[in-house]
Amino acid sequence: MSSDRQPANASGLFIAFEGGDGAGKSTQASAVEHRLRAMGRTVLRTREPGGTPVGEKLRALVLEHGHGQIDARTEALIFSASRAAHVEQVIRPALERGDVVLCDRFIDSSVAYQGAGRGLGLTEVRELNLWATERLLPDLTVLLDVAPQQGRDRRTAGDAAEDRLESEPDDFHSRIRGAFLELAGAAPEKYLVLDASAGREELTAAIMDRVQELIA
Repeated sequence: MSSDRQPANASGLFIAFEGGDGAGKSTQASAVEHRLRAMGRTVLRTREPGGTPVGEKLRALVLEHGHGQIDARTEALIFSASRAAHVEQVIRPALERGDVVLCDRFIDSSVAYQGAGRGLGLTEVRELNLWATERLLPDLTVLLDVAPQQGRDRRTAGDAAEDRLESEPDDFHSRIRGAFLELAGAAPEKYLVLDASAGREELTAAIMDRVQELIA
């Protein structure tokens, strides 16, 4: 059945960047993209929620303030709907072409934010998203581990405004951090866990060492 569908082409490489808000995921995804392009690889860098026209509309709905009350289950379903479109329209076709896909957030973010942060259950949210993505999973997940207060300090530097999820209290973000580490601990061969407080170049070098093992 289609719900059991697996990644279509092993020649592509799928890397997800995960971690709490302010961990530096976008910075590292951009740096890795530039390194890979310099090596002659075709790279697609994308983000969640978003990545498609419908995904960007859903992103605004779920992250921006002022859209009214969104309960936890509705929030989880919005994220999974955006991810379903993203995989079908963008990620899977790129992998089938043999591209390297670098994605800022994927299923683990829903498991951590809605499963742990909102208390919906890690298993329940993971199964919802495995169905939405036809069980597509990254070849490698780079987890940038950041303490809640450090993440808040980074994302509010220069008086930057926090979005709807970023503005949740530190205990919410502590639950998220714990869930990310739990997921990585359960499948260490699929994760690279790094201290987000390390220097940018140091982090990029560590990520590239692991990526080169996968593309060698």
